[in-house]
Amino acid sequence: MLPCKRPSVFLIWAALLTSLTACASSPVAKNLEQSLAADPKLQTDGVVFEESQANQPQAQQNQSAIQLPADFPKDIPLYSNAKLQEVTPASGSENKISTRWLSSDPSNFIASFYRSQLQTNNWQILQQPTDDAGGAFEARRNNLLLKVSIQPKSVTNATPNQPQTATELLIDYVPNSAATAQPTPNTNPNETTNAVPQPGNPQFIGPITPPNLAAQPQNTANNQTTPTATAESQVFNDLNKIPQEWRQHIQDLAALGVLSIEPKATKSNSTTTTNQFEPGKIVTHREYARWLIAANNAVYANNPAKQIRLASESTQPAFSDVSAKDPDFPAIQGLAEAGLIPSPLSGDSTVVLFRPDAPLTREQLLLWKLPLDTRQALPSANLDAVKQTWGFQDAARIDPKALRAVLADYQNSEQSNIRRVFGYTTLFQPKKAVTRAEAATALWYFGSQGEGVSATEALKLKRN
Repeated sequence: MLPCKRPSVFLIWAALLTSLTACASSPVAKNLEQSLAADPKLQTDGVVFEESQANQPQAQQNQSAIQLPADFPKDIPLYSNAKLQEVTPASGSENKISTRWLSSDPSNFIASFYRSQLQTNNWQILQQPTDDAGGAFEARRNNLLLKVSIQPKSVTNATPNQPQTATELLIDYVPNSAATAQPTPNTNPNETTNAVPQPGNPQFIGPITPPNLAAQPQNTANNQTTPTATAESQVFNDLNKIPQEWRQHIQDLAALGVLSIEPKATKSNSTTTTNQFEPGKIVTHREYARWLIAANNAVYANNPAKQIRLASESTQPAFSDVSAKDPDFPAIQGLAEAGLIPSPLSGDSTVVLFRPDAPLTREQLLLWKLPLDTRQALPSANLDAVKQTWGFQDAARIDPKALRAVLADYQNSEQSNIRRVFGYTTLFQPKKAVTRAEAATALWYFGSQGEGVSATEALKLKRN
């Protein structure tokens, strides 16, 4: 029975195909054909989809094609892994142009980049962050004012492979034509780069030739060759916001050629010269190292045995971040070789970085200077001894290495650096950054136990 059924099935299928072929033009056949055919909209929609996909990125690209102004100064360093987000043109009387950037790199990377670039390219750093977490740089170069604000920014939609934080950069600048209303000298920057550092230049070390201080004024400009002329060229006019007694201290050091701050305006055809010390600005490691040697050598100009020798470029660097080509290498390396600052040379193998552009803290100010006050090994000290003598509420925050300097400073009575600079206080705030005025006040006097020399006394000896 089964073999008989198979031919019948084939006959049924054949009849069905024959009928469809024969009736291809019938409505039923057409409906069947249309139901089995591909949807024509798919092809049309496919074209529309492709066009929309092609046009959408182009639209987004046009929307995000933000460009820097055509006259954006080439001197301003730009972080390579940062994308420009917004440009705000100058408006009002400030004439400040603002740009906003976004980077996926952490803020400490970017802060380190700008600290290095501004220093390497001879910017005058007016302000810088106290740490690498964020903050703002303010700098000047050739009358171009620059402010770089670095702020960490949270990323809420970060992917697993993407850092959880980003960094926002705000770069504000005032063009050269509006940066300052003061007259500027018509000089060639290339000429000053290769010139011998003068008093008032950040690279000037101070009186480093003790046998003959009379030769020092030869470094002054405009054919001024007397010590008095050197002093007059560094009379600061912005000291009105600091204590009265500090003003004379700073002027004494300036007259000795110690404070190498580049003036905002130098002598030109005008009859007035304006020098800005900026006493409220934070002093950096490199500045304090330079001033420390210059002040010590000026105060003890007639005593070569108490002077600090500057290092030569052929010396092996003690710190990996201060090469022999660094303009402040002779001073920094000289302090390290004299054992006045912690370094691998003094047995501190963990101190391999000097961080020349980092802010100087209060405890560092004492740790570096006290050996030059006592001229002997610092006494052993512990936390209890510092608490009993000074009574600081925050004594526990002082670095153990600095405890000896803090205790030794107490023994200097009213001439102690802490009392002269910070006055009466029950809080030492050891990690607080030191201002230029505070650093200069500390360097005005060297000595202990009532026996010492001030910059005023050294200036009198120099003029006699």
